[in-house]
Amino acid sequence: MRPIKYSVPESEAIEIVAVRAFETADGSHALWSDADRAWASRAAAEAVGEGAADAEFLAERARLALGRIGERFPVILRAVRALRWRPWLPGTIAVFAFLGGLLVDRIGGGQRINVLMPPVLALLAWNLVVYLLLLVRLCLRRPGDSLPQPWRRAIGRIATGLRQPHPGAELGVAVARLSGDWSRLSAALHGARAARTLHLAAALLASGVLAGCYLRGIALAYQADWESTFLAAADVHRLLAIALAPGAALSGIPVPTAGEIEAIRAPASENAARWLHLLGATVVAVVIVPRLVLALLAWLVERRRSAGLPIDFAEPYFDRLLRDYRGGPLRLRVVPYSYTLPPAAANGLERVVARALGGNTLLTIAPPVRYGDEDALLDAGTRSGSGDLVALFNATATPEREAHGAFLQALGQHSGASGRVVALVDEGSFLARGRETVRVEARRAAWRELCATLRIGCVFADLATIATAGSSGASSLGEAASALAGSLGGHSR
Repeated sequence: MRPIKYSVPESEAIEIVAVRAFETADGSHALWSDADRAWASRAAAEAVGEGAADAEFLAERARLALGRIGERFPVILRAVRALRWRPWLPGTIAVFAFLGGLLVDRIGGGQRINVLMPPVLALLAWNLVVYLLLLVRLCLRRPGDSLPQPWRRAIGRIATGLRQPHPGAELGVAVARLSGDWSRLSAALHGARAARTLHLAAALLASGVLAGCYLRGIALAYQADWESTFLAAADVHRLLAIALAPGAALSGIPVPTAGEIEAIRAPASENAARWLHLLGATVVAVVIVPRLVLALLAWLVERRRSAGLPIDFAEPYFDRLLRDYRGGPLRLRVVPYSYTLPPAAANGLERVVARALGGNTLLTIAPPVRYGDEDALLDAGTRSGSGDLVALFNATATPEREAHGAFLQALGQHSGASGRVVALVDEGSFLARGRETVRVEARRAAWRELCATLRIGCVFADLATIATAGSSGASSLGEAASALAGSLGGHSR
């Protein structure tokens, strides 16, 4: 099945991701009960009404759930606030860049400008190198790339102000999962923001340098000259004609001739006004205008990406929520192999499926298939339609490729193109005999090896114990439900 990507606004997407991280991290449902989850879905459905878009329902559910979660566990809300983008950040960086350029009090040595070595030329060279790197990256970029990883990481850390995860087990996992999921989802968006911030800062830095030059030029008399061990006046003229060509074209001020350049060779000099004008116009043409254009383009990309972050609603977590909202049950068929399921184990199986896949799951337990009788799958009704299938085994049986492996292969052929097959091994009878830990692990290893060769998920559960309401049953329920949901492609609800 192809992923179904929905574009969700950034403000809603981060709340959806936060609630998903919290609910999937709380596999034991100790922090956020089944009743809490059902309340969030029911309240959201009532708020948006029938016929609302999937994204609208999930966004409303996330808003309601995050409000209640935040009251109980403020660390989740703090993590969400820390991950939200700070709109004031690019402007603040740009202001500091302008002030930094303004405070540069030397464009040469004292009030003397060496036309061969002003810092302005270094600024021009640096920006030309940046443009070249951007062009190379544009030609070599792959789909989904944004900015180079070091830049994105640096800007992202400043932008989000990430904090260390909470030391609590489930809460720590939830915060860490939220941070990782949001970083991956918003990487392209933060890449555009980093580009906008850097281009705007570069333009303001250059503007600050020019502003400082002209302000100090009002009160100070700058003199222009040059000196070189290796270059003659003609060489200097050719070099400056290339470097200052954009400024000459923009300002209409010609680059001084070789004779004029020879006349200001140190210790001679001249008033630096026309050189400052040429340098300033060149900076405007090469640095300020292109950087502002690039910042504008990055801002447009940022707005488009912020308006719709791609979230895959086909993920099992979202699929279960949306299925409950739409009222369409998930069909899951369980086919026991050489095993008659006791009533207590059947109750435990129902609890595992409800916890793993949601209470709106339509569970069907087929008649047991006799040992070696794979043709009975036809009578078990597994051929009609397609969907997920669970092969149920008794852990007292030693897994055999010729029997259990053949059964799993046959089951996979009847599951349909979109169906998945999971092996569920009931350990109730096996553990009730007081098996040693070594023997239990050896039996589990044998089942895992068989399932691994067939590329099928393998889940172990003591269904009879899970049917009880004790602490051991609750712990086993959470582990089995998480393993089953993971084998079917997602986290437990």
